[in-house]
Amino acid sequence: MIKVRNIYYMLSYAFRILSEEKYQDVETEEFEYAADLFASILGKGISNQIKRSLGKNYIEKTDNLSSPHGKLDISNSIKVRTMLTKKLSCVYDSYEENTYMNQVLKATSFLLIKAQDVKIDRKRALKKVMLYFENVDFIQPRSIVWSNIQYSRNNSTYKMLMNICYLVINGLLISEEEGSYRMFRYVDDRQMHNLYEKFILEYYKKHYPEFRVTAAQIDWNVDNGFIELLPAMKSDITLEYKGKTIIIDAKYYSRMLQYNQMFNSRTVHSNNMYQIFTYVKNKDTKANGLVSGILLYAKTDEEIAPDQEYLMSGNKISVKTLDLGAEFKEIAGQLNTIAEELKG
Repeated sequence: MIKVRNIYYMLSYAFRILSEEKYQDVETEEFEYAADLFASILGKGISNQIKRSLGKNYIEKTDNLSSPHGKLDISNSIKVRTMLTKKLSCVYDSYEENTYMNQVLKATSFLLIKAQDVKIDRKRALKKVMLYFENVDFIQPRSIVWSNIQYSRNNSTYKMLMNICYLVINGLLISEEEGSYRMFRYVDDRQMHNLYEKFILEYYKKHYPEFRVTAAQIDWNVDNGFIELLPAMKSDITLEYKGKTIIIDAKYYSRMLQYNQMFNSRTVHSNNMYQIFTYVKNKDTKANGLVSGILLYAKTDEEIAPDQEYLMSGNKISVKTLDLGAEFKEIAGQLNTIAEELKG
């Protein structure tokens, strides 16, 4: 089972802002549940954002004013008879902090404040920063439309905060009972898969700058150049160094192996093996065997932890596990072993 502290380390790589000094004390804190970890990060993150100033947007408002401002709405003034009170209906832009991102932060903070698995001191920290959100509307967590969130240079500091909110709301929330929220104690597989993949990519970018590290598009190695209707191939992580390549397909499942009831046997998921084989053979356009592939599964509580190497038509394809329940230095050691293989 994954250590909650390792979720923090993975987040630190995926969102490098967590490595900054103002977040460093999170690393020394003890967390039993993911919700508690996210509450700590969000409390510090919102506090830092307040010091920078909360993001603001121009929001269109309509009001009846004695001193005209903005654009006059004559038809509405006649309709509601505002002129009888010596006022006019006006439409104007108000520059305020009642933005969608701030609404998401408020909704997520109150969700964590009510969560049973969040410690009292972290709830207090969230309540403290929420005093600055008095003019921000409250929205229901389940009503959030994540596609409505757009980033720009002006709000780039919100990106990590929004991703934490996304993990909390979509990965943790299950029900509301008697005014308090019950939550999953660990992030679900779908959310963890995205974080797991991003973490590995960013780990290699940081620690192996001599490598070319990308989530690269892989072209089909066709004879006549005709690729119409062929699906796109994009690797999770591609490491390239001095003419050699390792393609890593990161997998986070509750079960690493598929079970054949008829033969009472366990094997690697068929689609996973077909996929990595296809990536490797199409990437190795020179057929010189300098491209290899790894299916890198996050270790589960299954008894069997795959650690196999196969030589397939001149290319090495491995099936390995990364133990997210180990101490982080051991996880780093496993990733470093893969990198050293490319350098060797």
